[in-house]
Amino acid sequence: MARYGIEIEGIPQLENELNRLNSVRWNAVVMKQVTEMLNRARQPGGTPVDSGELRDSSRGEPNQGLIGYTAEYAPHVEYGHRTVEGGYVAGQHFLKENVDAQRDIYKEDLLNAIRSER
Repeated sequence: MARYGIEIEGIPQLENELNRLNSVRWNAVVMKQVTEMLNRARQPGGTPVDSGELRDSSRGEPNQGLIGYTAEYAPHVEYGHRTVEGGYVAGQHFLKENVDAQRDIYKEDLLNAIRSER
């Protein structure tokens, strides 16, 4: 089964500090982020819907910090694709938009978890 997803990057220092302080709290923060992104993906407007198959293929593995889609065509909808006639269909970037929406929440949750440990 192919797996596709996007990783959140750009705040490794916060992640490392939280992990150093308390891996249980770190896991709770990561699980919250994946759950929120998965819920957002399953809401109207969170994932492009034609037949509903793509939205139904949304999967999250909170313990591993992963979210993505198992539908084989998910990357084509996300990033775009060429058509048989030689045209091009632009990507909809639904997964990237979901990750972007979560980024500030994730950062704030990391900071709050670090503050509560000190």
